[in-house]
Amino acid sequence: MTEHDNSPNDVWRPHVTVACVVADGDRYLMVEEEVSGRLAYNQPAGHLDDFESLQHAAVRETREETGWTVALIHLIGVHQWRSSEHGDVVVRFSFAARPVSHDPHQPLDKGIRRALWLTRREIAELGERLRSPMVLMSIDDWLGGQRLPLSIVANLMPDGAVS
Repeated sequence: MTEHDNSPNDVWRPHVTVACVVADGDRYLMVEEEVSGRLAYNQPAGHLDDFESLQHAAVRETREETGWTVALIHLIGVHQWRSSEHGDVVVRFSFAARPVSHDPHQPLDKGIRRALWLTRREIAELGERLRSPMVLMSIDDWLGGQRLPLSIVANLMPDGAVS
């Protein structure tokens, strides 16, 4: 074992998360959230739940955090990052989505102050207030033309079916 290996009794697991880059012209859907006593900005994002596909998690998290229903159109990329917030590794699946409808009366997830639309320049100007470097990275990947088909992410169901 190296100094970075876990002991045989420890089980190391990264945090698997999803995020949606939702564009409307030159603006992107963002959330303002309270994280560890500070305000931070992120795309609609969150953790993958047990028995949930990555695609379903991305749509669900966007709805819960913003009130927006979205349709996924592409996988932008998979990013790995060690969070300074909790020191754990985050593996983030970033999807591109288009807005479908908005429910302004839907209560937002705990900690979410509001949803807002910002340009890339406005997002970059937030600097250290961004939740992670993956926020701008996923927007820049999208702007750079990185678009993978959704079929690249397969979910094997317990009955052997693929969704």
